[in-house]
Amino acid sequence: MDKRKGRAWKFGDGISTDHIAPGRFFHLRSNLPDLAKHVLEDARPEFPSNVKPGDFVVGGKNFGQGSSREHAPTIIKLAGVSAVVAKSVARIFFRNCINVGLPAVILDTDKIEDGDELELDLTAGTLQNLTKNETHTFPPLPQAMANILSDGGLVEHIQKHGDLKLD
Repeated sequence: MDKRKGRAWKFGDGISTDHIAPGRFFHLRSNLPDLAKHVLEDARPEFPSNVKPGDFVVGGKNFGQGSSREHAPTIIKLAGVSAVVAKSVARIFFRNCINVGLPAVILDTDKIEDGDELELDLTAGTLQNLTKNETHTFPPLPQAMANILSDGGLVEHIQKHGDLKLD
């Protein structure tokens, strides 16, 4: 897998899928690029208009809690975010991230600050904070999940390999 480099956008604990994909924009669920224009605006109003391709969403505990809608990780990815990094991630949100091709990494995010420049290496299991010259490690993903991410998501993986090859 490739390395990803970008700026940290720091969020707190308990960011729900309603924070990520605000319910008042439910009517946009069939127009994901338009819905992505509102991603995380309830948590940080400036985020949708200022996020840059490659940036990271950095969360606290239980990031992505709430409903199981896959719109949430999809619009994070559509906004150009290269990965979600959090202390913990809701189980269904984590799997939805992998399925849409958005890496989700679990590690202690206390030392990462808003605006820090980060470089993620999924294969090595490292996140370098280039601003602070610190390296954080995490367990690499299981090979089946790494393959899905490498192919761009579950749909792309199945199109490439058929529905029975996950590793």
